[in-house]
Amino acid sequence: MPAHAPAPHTPAPHAAAPDAPIAPAQPQAASRRGFAPWLAQTNDVTSVFLAAGQIPDLINLGGGLPEPSLWPVEELADLAAEVIRSHPAESLGYGPIPGLPALRELIAARCSTPDLRLTRDNVLITTGGMQALELVGKVLLQPGGTVAAQSPAYLGALDAWRPHAPRYRPMRIERNDHDPRAAMQGAQFAYTVPNFSNPSGRLVSLPERQALVAAAHETGTWLIEDDPYGVLYYEGAPLPRLLDLSAAGHPGPYAGPVVYMGSLSKELTPGLRIGWVVAAPAMIAALATAKQGSDMCTSGLSQMLALRALEGGMTERIRPAILSLYRARRDALCAAMREHLAGDLDWQVPSGGMFVWATARDPRLDTDRLLQAGLAHGVCISPSSVFDPQGQDRRSLRINFTLNPPEALEEGCRRLARAIRATLAAAE
Repeated sequence: MPAHAPAPHTPAPHAAAPDAPIAPAQPQAASRRGFAPWLAQTNDVTSVFLAAGQIPDLINLGGGLPEPSLWPVEELADLAAEVIRSHPAESLGYGPIPGLPALRELIAARCSTPDLRLTRDNVLITTGGMQALELVGKVLLQPGGTVAAQSPAYLGALDAWRPHAPRYRPMRIERNDHDPRAAMQGAQFAYTVPNFSNPSGRLVSLPERQALVAAAHETGTWLIEDDPYGVLYYEGAPLPRLLDLSAAGHPGPYAGPVVYMGSLSKELTPGLRIGWVVAAPAMIAALATAKQGSDMCTSGLSQMLALRALEGGMTERIRPAILSLYRARRDALCAAMREHLAGDLDWQVPSGGMFVWATARDPRLDTDRLLQAGLAHGVCISPSSVFDPQGQDRRSLRINFTLNPPEALEEGCRRLARAIRATLAAAE
């Protein structure tokens, strides 16, 4: 027996009672491994505007949130009860990794055109649009690889790819001197939001779309078309998707370079967390392999609800009300901005989507500081720095108009004007 051990049947000093649980030894903090470095590079703005609803009297203009009163609550509740009872295995059990076959076939049919032939092999169901972005990063990004990204860029995409530490090559698609072929050459993929871009609200023109698709075909670069706002046109006929342009002149099942992403979050409800990817079968197979290590499968109940809602034309029935309400709120926001902010900001009225992108006239206005001043004055905005991979653009801001009624939008602009004055006064 070792000399330092207590004698048999002799309790050691301060020994616990025989039935007491033995507390596990606590390791020294110095012996623990640290967290991954990318965590120190992320932003906290998303959590700020998602939590803004919990702050009394704060007007949230910072998020990209839909209007809850538009959700068909009773119809979805009835559908949920029906699909659980009639399809318990599909609704409540595990399902196929790529998604329920019937839903994949419906999305393929929904996205097909006379020139675009799609089958379910072209479709992956994802847990929201964000998972689609994350999976693309998993299958295409090598550490430190280059992404050619429409600039300013959606902060959710930047967050999804941050663990891979990519380098970004900005694509200023609207500039006359923009060369999409040069931008895509050597990039692991290119990322665009052609319909009412988040954050800029800009609609990419048809010639610009054609140039992007031609560059993708010429360089062999995957071209991501993120399209959560394509159903939110307030004026004019919808422009062809990059996916449509890519398929033109290429008969047969689609096997081109465009990776199209859609979602029910803006045309039905975000809580279902139903998104999809439409792409060449090889890309779908790669994304499904990555999804296996992410969530195994998207919620069967959500997929069954989405299937029945789409089959029954629910999205088409509620779309006119969505467009009417959002168009009116866009107009109300822009009118309030003209009244209260015309001396401070420049902006363009978007023809669809959910956002107005505004740029400060005074170069001293740092919109990171404006975010904090706005919170102090009871209004939340999104500063431009979080949409810039380098975090250097601090002169613009994104303003959402879909969540708030006209009176709140006007009061939000009043508060924002006061916050701008306070921010500029502090900069003197």
